[in-house]
Amino acid sequence: MRDYYIVRGGRIRREQNTIYIESKDGEKKAIPINDVQALYALGEVDVNSKLLVFLAQHGIPLHVFNYYGYYSGTYYPRERLLSGFLLVKQVEHYLDTQKRIGIARELVQAACDNILANLNYYRRRGKDVSQFIEQIESEKPTVEQATHIPELMGAEGRVREGYYASFGSILRSGFEFHGRVRNPPDNMVNCLISFGNSLMYATVLSEIYHTQLNPTVSFLHEPGERRFSLALDISEVFKPVIVDRVIFNLINNRLVKPEHFHEELKGCYLNEHGRRVFLSEYDGKLRTTVRHKGLGRNISYQRLVRLECYRVVRHLLGEASYRGFRQA
Repeated sequence: MRDYYIVRGGRIRREQNTIYIESKDGEKKAIPINDVQALYALGEVDVNSKLLVFLAQHGIPLHVFNYYGYYSGTYYPRERLLSGFLLVKQVEHYLDTQKRIGIARELVQAACDNILANLNYYRRRGKDVSQFIEQIESEKPTVEQATHIPELMGAEGRVREGYYASFGSILRSGFEFHGRVRNPPDNMVNCLISFGNSLMYATVLSEIYHTQLNPTVSFLHEPGERRFSLALDISEVFKPVIVDRVIFNLINNRLVKPEHFHEELKGCYLNEHGRRVFLSEYDGKLRTTVRHKGLGRNISYQRLVRLECYRVVRHLLGEASYRGFRQA
C-alpha cells in the first residue's frame, strides 16, 4: 500500500472497488482501493459523498491542501481501532505534569539528536557547521532539565533557530536563507520547509489513524481546537530525518530550480511542476528502507513513523519507557 498525491485539478470518483482520478484535460488514472493508504489532494478536485463513504469503509484518510500548498484539513474516517482504556491513559499522561513533561522532553531530545545527526553528516563532508553544532549541544542540558512545557518549547525554539542558521553553510549558492518565515514563506527555502512540514504532518496523521492513539491529545504542543496536535508532536522527531534531508537533496543536487517557484501575495510558492518534483523525492524517501535493529529486518521510513506511534502507546500503557527514533 502507498500514498497517492493528486497534483492536477479534476475529479476523484468511485467505480466498484476502484478509485478513478480524472484530470480536467480528460486523463484518467485507476487506483485499486487495496493499494491506497492515504490520498493527498494538492490540486483543485471534486469529490462526492459516494467516494467519501468508500474511503471511510476502507479507512483511507483524504488530506486536502490549498492553492498555495498549505495543509487545509483531513477527511478523517471514523476510527475503527478504538480503545477507551488507552484514551484514559493518554489523557492521564497529559494532565499529570511529570508524566507529560517526560514524554515532551523525549520528543525534543530525539528531534535535537536527529538535527545533530544531519549537521554532523555535513561536517564530515567539509561543511562549516561546527559552530551550529556547538550552539545546539549547549541547549541539550536545558532540554534535559526542563520541568515545564514553556521552558522546553523555548529551548526547542533556540535549537531550531541555530539549525536553520546552518542552512546557509549546507545549501548551494542561489538558495540563500536568513531565517524561518512562515505565513507566507518569503523565499524558496522557506517555501520548501513549509510545504515539506505540511506533508510530514499529514503523513504522521495517517499513521496515527492506524493505531489506537487519539490525535487530538498531545504532550509537547498544547491540545487545541481544529488541529490534530499529537501529529505535531511526532512530526518534530521526523522533520529532520525526512523533510530536511529531502530539501537538502533537492537543492544541492539541482533537482529543484528557481523556475519551480512563483511569487504571489508577497509570498513564494511551488508551482505544479515544483510540487511534482518535491513529492517524488518525498515519497521516495518515505519508501526508502533502513535496517531496524530491534526487528532484525529492513523497514521503510513511513513504517518507522507508525512504530513511533506504537512506542508512545507502550509508554502510555506502562509496558516500556518511550524513546524517540534516532537516525544512525
